[in-house]
Amino acid sequence: MLTLITAIPVIADTANFGTISLAPGFDSSAASISGYTGGSYSLSAISNRDVHNKACIGFADPTPDHILVLQQEFSNLRIAVNSGGFDTTIVIQAPNGNVYCGDDTGRSKDASVVVNNLKAGSYKVWVGTFNPNVKVNYTLSIQQPK
Repeated sequence: MLTLITAIPVIADTANFGTISLAPGFDSSAASISGYTGGSYSLSAISNRDVHNKACIGFADPTPDHILVLQQEFSNLRIAVNSGGFDTTIVIQAPNGNVYCGDDTGRSKDASVVVNNLKAGSYKVWVGTFNPNVKVNYTLSIQQPK
């Protein structure tokens, strides 16, 4: 199976830390992108609650941190923040406007979210913190759960 992961410039959408483009069968060890949190924009302004009624919380820059381009449909993806244990949040906005929000993962303060039935298109991703204007370096990783 052809594996395709590319970082490409986006004309219509911009992101603070770039774009990652994925096709089914991608190498999850290579599907990561780095960034840092910061900003005073309340992520609840995107949506107070996501499609599963989970609260959307945290603060970030109003511009998405990343654009995730799915070249084809995916049955599910796990999108996770690794900041070394800082208290992070994540908000993902699908091309159809649906919003998915994540917070702590198990015992970790880092955020993650599993999204099911993803259509092809561009997804906006914000990584935030509980307090405004906090700078935390992180890596965002995308995996296809088995």
